[in-house]
Amino acid sequence: MNWIFAFTFILISIKLINDHFKKKRLNKLKNKHIENWGKPKKDNYFNFHDIGKYFENNRYKESAFHIISEKTQLDLDVNELFKFIDRTSSKIGQQYLYYKLRTIVNKRELYKFSKLVDVFIKNKSLVINCQLLLSQLNDSNSYDLEELINGEQIQKPKIIWLVYLLTITSFLFLFLGFFSPLFFIALIPIYCVNMFFHYRNKFNINYYLNGVNQLSKSLYVAKQLSFFSEIKEKYHDFTFIRRVNVLKSKVKFIGFEKNGNDEFTLMFWLVAELVKILFNLEYIIFFNLIESIVKERNSIEEMYVFIGEIDSAISTASIKSSKSHFCTPTFIENKKIQVTGMYHPLIPNCILNDINLSNKSMLLTGSNMSGKTTYIRIVGINSILAQTLNICFASEYSAPFFKLYSLIRVMDDISESKSYYLEEVLMIKGLVKVSKDNYPCLFILDEMFKGTNTVERVSGSKAVLSYLGNGNNIVLASSHDIELAEKIENDNYKLHHFNEYIDGFNELSFDYKLKSGILKTRNAIKILELYGYPMEIINEANMNVEEF
Repeated sequence: MNWIFAFTFILISIKLINDHFKKKRLNKLKNKHIENWGKPKKDNYFNFHDIGKYFENNRYKESAFHIISEKTQLDLDVNELFKFIDRTSSKIGQQYLYYKLRTIVNKRELYKFSKLVDVFIKNKSLVINCQLLLSQLNDSNSYDLEELINGEQIQKPKIIWLVYLLTITSFLFLFLGFFSPLFFIALIPIYCVNMFFHYRNKFNINYYLNGVNQLSKSLYVAKQLSFFSEIKEKYHDFTFIRRVNVLKSKVKFIGFEKNGNDEFTLMFWLVAELVKILFNLEYIIFFNLIESIVKERNSIEEMYVFIGEIDSAISTASIKSSKSHFCTPTFIENKKIQVTGMYHPLIPNCILNDINLSNKSMLLTGSNMSGKTTYIRIVGINSILAQTLNICFASEYSAPFFKLYSLIRVMDDISESKSYYLEEVLMIKGLVKVSKDNYPCLFILDEMFKGTNTVERVSGSKAVLSYLGNGNNIVLASSHDIELAEKIENDNYKLHHFNEYIDGFNELSFDYKLKSGILKTRNAIKILELYGYPMEIINEANMNVEEF
């Protein structure tokens, strides 16, 4: 009798110790979330191949108002911006936030998301409770749940009828074996054939294993999140949880494979493996599960989006609770953009600037390194954030709901035998095509037609800018060409510039403040002089400038 008490005491002790360490881990995680609230993630590795999966594979992108293209992503450094705004606690939330940052839907959905953000801004205890749940999906394997939604699922093999026949035969021979041992012997070849099918199917199971396990974890997290009254008020229909829950037993059965190497369950796993082979259980249930996943794909995606939205809303609430200076955008129907006190969140001590255009576009001239490209990028990223997260790094933002296109970084393509200029020509042709869209476009262009001579560059740029600026479109273009500024002013373009000055130490300095009008000074040759070029070169260059 004493051994029973001893055994019970050991079990209770183990449970108490486990509970103690579990509580300790939760407290540590809780303190970490509290400490990191309102701050960007530190020392995180961002695997954009996995982060971007849901965005790349999403089935509904074509129905969105606008997609931020890979070209614009590169031009505006959207991935770098994402590293700053990502404060998610789960990999699902991270994938969904990235999708959200590059997918402009509509104002109704935007305002709905913003109201969810407000819930978390007002309730810090709800935030912590949700973050603790979401952290259970922070393993890199959680990226693989997306495969169950958008991936092409394996088809049930045509030979499965044979597997069913072998299973029936196994049951029959096992039953008859109690009456005649010969049937037990006859089971041996059948078992060998079953083993062939069983281990041949292991490759399929291993491919799906991470996604299947994450489906089980995600279902648990979604259920727990749905219990919070504040979340219930925003999501009235949780039918998707009930529908996904139907898959739970099959998911756990297949997911048990993941635990097979655990030393405490190895013996049980071995016995289970023998039984699964005898009756082809794993094979049959696996393909039944895949069939069910395909059938309930929409419900799984609803659950995925539910988790992703909660996490993305918390991430946005964290930004709004930070020390960053931000505003809520206002959307208008007129051809007008007014942004005051805007800045780039990734630039320390960034100088604030404004933009105010009404029925006009902007041509920006300026000295080298004076801030032209950064300025138009700042307008671009604030436009994206306004339309995806309903937040801007500015004091005030008022503009239409834009489709945003850019041309900043251009590379020649050796593999396609395309020159730099031809690459520019093809890209600008794409902008000309979309400029006739029924919705207003915001074009962000930096140094058009750099790949050709001055006369044709100025002439071509002037013609294209005039064309793109028609209708409800707004163009923000930068150029070194003063001649272009003189020609474009009468085509509904406001002229602005950035300039430089030489400080008391004979060094080139910039104030990075936007100014009205055309740039009157040049600094390219002065930079050569400041960086120690021979005076012979400097003098001849200055003489050439005067001649030109």
